[in-house]
Amino acid sequence: MTATEKTIAVADPVTGPTGGRRSGGVLRLLPAVVVLVLLALVPFVVDPFGTSTLSRVLVFALFACSLDLLVGITGLPSLGHAAYFGVGAYTAGLVSIHVTAEAPVPVLAGMVAGGLAAATTGWLAVRNNGVFFLMLTLAIGELVFQLAQSASSVTGGSNGLFGIPAVRIAGEPLTLPGYVYWYVLAVAALGFAGLWTISRSPVGAVLRGIRDNEPRMRSVGYSPFRYKLAAFVLAGAFAGLAGGLFAAQVRLVTPSEVGFELGALALLAVILGGAGSLWGPVLGAAVVVLVRDGLGPSLDGHGPLVLGIVFVLAVYLLPRGFAGLAGFGRLTARTARR
Repeated sequence: MTATEKTIAVADPVTGPTGGRRSGGVLRLLPAVVVLVLLALVPFVVDPFGTSTLSRVLVFALFACSLDLLVGITGLPSLGHAAYFGVGAYTAGLVSIHVTAEAPVPVLAGMVAGGLAAATTGWLAVRNNGVFFLMLTLAIGELVFQLAQSASSVTGGSNGLFGIPAVRIAGEPLTLPGYVYWYVLAVAALGFAGLWTISRSPVGAVLRGIRDNEPRMRSVGYSPFRYKLAAFVLAGAFAGLAGGLFAAQVRLVTPSEVGFELGALALLAVILGGAGSLWGPVLGAAVVVLVRDGLGPSLDGHGPLVLGIVFVLAVYLLPRGFAGLAGFGRLTARTARR
């Protein structure tokens, strides 16, 4: 085995010491299939408000997973990732209004716009590391936020982009919450599958290697800049896809979808769920949305306070997030078998 192959084998936690894929790949997909089937049954057993809430959870979960591609897999924590979510949402809304609302054109346009926006800003951002990268992404996010506020003729300014028509499939508008939920679930599932495939591919292995030991990866012939830029663009594209789904579900886009608060909440979801696991941020996103949208109104506006308490407890009790609990369970099971 060459030095490069050894580096990738060490970097990818899914492969063994020889770089071979571990057995049981089909069994690994079984829980995901079961969860997908259960989620598809939600509109039959949950009221319309609960169905709409779960739609928001799915959209935010996809957004959090796109951020996890940067934070957990590549090691690039970002505070401005909401910029690409907002770009995707505004693009999907404008395409729906002025071009067509026929699925999947608006969400694909949002995905492309998010990727292009990330490519435009990423070539500068990924040249930095650590706190410099963090602050630069924050500045990019604030610039996009100010642009959304000031370009009122395009974005609607502080009033937001409203009047977005319902998404259509074969000419039929999806107006009922259940139909919208199934549409969001289908697109989000494809998005999750795409992110999972990237994270488990050789590219994902290289990204983990750069995260763990960038000088070593450079010494064996990889270009960290190119791979980090690719990760930044892919993360922006999937954030734009989530933004397009948001526009389809809410049918209103405001500058808050580009602001710091949304990016910070996504980072909170990644930390709660466990950075680098992809499925962990889904659980983290569910906690954030349910506390903010479900419990928030009943707490007299103290939802952010509860989220802060949850975050503090998670840092002390679950330093590796929900994914850390699963890892601890596997470690305990292996120990018991010995």
